[in-house]
Parts: sequence; structure tokens; C-alpha cells
Amino acid sequence: MGKILYYDCFAGISGDMHLGAMIDLGVDPAFLSAELAKLALESYELKINRDQRRTIWGTRVDVNPVPGEFAAEKDHIQHTAFKDIVRLIEKSPLSDKVKKHSLGIFQIIAEAEAKIHNHAVDEVRFHEVGAVDSIVDIVGAAICLEYFNVDRIFSSPVQVGGGYVQCAHGTLPVPAPATSEILKGIPVRSGLVPFETTTPTGAAILAATVDQFVENMSFVPRKIGYGIGHRDTEVPNVLRLFLGERESDGDERDVEVNEACLMECNIDDMNPEMYAGVMESLFEKGALDVFLTPIIMKKSRPAVKISVICDDRFRQELEDVLWRQTTTFGLRVNRIVKRMLRRDSSTVQTAYGPVSMKNAYLRGERIKWKPEYEDCRGLAKKHGVPIKTIYDSLASGDDVPESKS
Repeated sequence: MGKILYYDCFAGISGDMHLGAMIDLGVDPAFLSAELAKLALESYELKINRDQRRTIWGTRVDVNPVPGEFAAEKDHIQHTAFKDIVRLIEKSPLSDKVKKHSLGIFQIIAEAEAKIHNHAVDEVRFHEVGAVDSIVDIVGAAICLEYFNVDRIFSSPVQVGGGYVQCAHGTLPVPAPATSEILKGIPVRSGLVPFETTTPTGAAILAATVDQFVENMSFVPRKIGYGIGHRDTEVPNVLRLFLGERESDGDERDVEVNEACLMECNIDDMNPEMYAGVMESLFEKGALDVFLTPIIMKKSRPAVKISVICDDRFRQELEDVLWRQTTTFGLRVNRIVKRMLRRDSSTVQTAYGPVSMKNAYLRGERIKWKPEYEDCRGLAKKHGVPIKTIYDSLASGDDVPESKS
């Protein structure tokens, strides 16, 4: 499968803990500083030190603002509008990938703040997040992710802490409203300690970059990094990162293994016409697959079993669809393992026009391919011929181009 990055958020995540863990994992501090310098952002000092929490040693990063202004913009930095931050990042010579990830993280925070405070996204004026330290934390996160260039990113459920937090908007419950909004659809845990352990910046980094949140992870660790937080409590205030590879048989290097959730319910009292709408809603809410199975229940009653496969982050919304749009009173939820062949797509030219092909590989060999039905249907309709004619016009499997789309 290639390289993976795994976030172990047993004590939460913040922007500075994330930078510290990335440096501890192997990011060259000189490289990070040189890339951050491309922001034309002055008036801060990046301090990197070794530190410990309980018996765990790691890297602590402090971004110390120095009173000043944006070098190029001359705008006040402490309360910066989202559009100003976008302009700052877009006009910098940072790589396109770093810009995309940075803006994606900021977009998530801006949308959360806009919803909570009833503002337009472009007009959101950041407070803590608009400060220079959070700009460095977020752009620095994108730089570090590009540095490692992993294939997939995974995370444990996120510990949010408890109690209350003081911020520019006053005293707020933990998790703070912005953090709660950002973490929608992401599995969380709470109550480990009586204070905030996950900040909006940390939550947004996860929401923007993690491919899958999993309870358990099977992989081969190659490097481990610890980012040291600012509190010294009974539970070590650290973020742990693993850089590694997924466990797999050497002969199955094209088989990807992921965890997923399987939800099922049996229904014997619903109008069959309703199933199409239920399936459509489930797919719209993020289901990976939905299928119906005819079954026989007690007293020989014919029924239908609805099965939904999904990632954990979408489970709650999908459950709501089943509660609200079906007659079921209960659900069965199980963890499953998905094994999937590596896939890509290519285009085949036929006498009727181009058709997209889906290709699957095992041990480096393309062993399966199939045309996209919608492409074939569209060409058949356009030329007034049966769909079978389009299928027959396709080249044999040996002639399918290898170029990826």
C-alpha cells in the first residue's frame, strides 16, 4: 500500500503539538523554517526544543509572536479576516500542494466560525486562529505533510478533554463550539482531563487531511514522533505520530486493507416503493455501499435486510437516515475489514466515442477491467443504438490502454 501516517490522538491535538510531533518524526527544522519564510510573514520566533511529559520525551514547538505586521500587507495580524489569510497564502511562492492543504484547513475553520457567529465566510475575522502562531501552525502542517509525502493518513478517535475554555468569545464549554462543528462526523472521546485537549486548529488539520478514522490499526511502524503540549498532567500531554506501512503479504502489494462499519436492519412492514429513496439518501450522506437482501423472518414473513457499509465519520448521519426514513426500531452495527484491489481508470476510443474503463491490479498485473455503464448508455442514446452495440465495439481486454485518467 505504501507509506502511511497515523495520528494517535489519545491526549488530543493542537497546532503546536502537531508541528512538534512532525519535527520529532523527522521533518528538518531548517527546511520547515525556510518554507515558512516564503509566507512573507514577519514578527514571530520559532522555538524548537526537546522536552518531556511524565517519562515521554519529544519535541516542543513554540511560535512566539513579536509585535509587528504582515510584511507585505501591513494589516493588523491579531484579528485577520479569512480573505486576508487567503490572499497571503495564494500570493506566496509555496508549492501548490502546500497552498491547497493550508487553505483547506483554514476553510474548515472559517466555515465553522461563520456558522456559529452567523457571518459570511469571507468576512469571518479570526481571533486566536488569525494570530501569527496559528498561521504558522496551519501552513507548517501542510509543509510537513508534503515533506513526508505519504500515501494514506489515518487517525484514532480524538480526545477532546472536558471542563471549560477561555477564549476571545468568553468562557465556553469543552469542546468549544468551533471545535465541535469541525469534528462533526469524526469519532471523539471526552473527559480524560478537565480542560481542552483538542483545539480548532488541531481538529481542522485532522478534518482536512485524514483519510479514515479507525479504532484499531494494523501496520508496521518505521518512525514514531512525539509532540509535547504545554500542560504537565497525570496523562502525558503529547501527540503521538507513527510513520509506517500497512501490514500485507508481499504477494498482495496491490490489495488495500481498510476497516469499515457495517450497519444492518430487517424490515417487514414498509412500502417497497420507499427503498429507492432510502438508498439515494444513504449514498448522498456518504455510504460506500448499500444493498438490499430478501429474507424470511419469523412466522414466514417475507422481509428485506438493508445493509450499509460506511466509514466511521459518516455513521451517525447514516444512522439518522435509517431511523427517519425506514420503519426499523433497531440496527446491528459491526466492524468489518475491506480488502480492495488497486484500481485506476483509462479511456478506450470506440467507433461511437470514448468510454472510461475501470482497471484492477494484483501483484502488478491488470487482471480485471470493465467499461463505465453511464458512458456506454450515453453513447448508445446519442447514436440510437442498443447499449450492447457499444459494449461489442470496445477493444478486447488486451488492448485496453494503461494510461491513468
